[in-house]
Amino acid sequence: MTQQGAALQNYNNELVKCIEELCQKREELCQQIQQEEEEKQRLQNEVRQLTEKLARVNENLARKIASRNEFDRTIAETEAAYLKVGLRAAQAAWVQILESSQTLLSVLKREAGNLTKATASEQKSSVGKDS
Repeated sequence: MTQQGAALQNYNNELVKCIEELCQKREELCQQIQQEEEEKQRLQNEVRQLTEKLARVNENLARKIASRNEFDRTIAETEAAYLKVGLRAAQAAWVQILESSQTLLSVLKREAGNLTKATASEQKSSVGKDS
């Protein structure tokens, strides 16, 4: 019986040792779970903060893009108006040049006619004096 008692004692000791090892492994696992839950919480907070930051950046970006588009529209309209004014100014300048040319031509023709008449009169009076 003592052998049986010793065997029972050995089994009992091994059983207690196994239970203690299982409890130790469970405790280690609980610590790992706690650490990972804390890491999960930290990452969720980071994701929330980054999501909020992304939303702010997207809002700012949308406002800036809208402003840039407004600049583009204003620049295009201004350039078109400037070209139109430049074209009108060029047309007005051409009209002025044309009018000035017509006036100059009229004056030139009149003066040429006057000079022709004056020359013809002088030739007639010279011819009359020579005869």
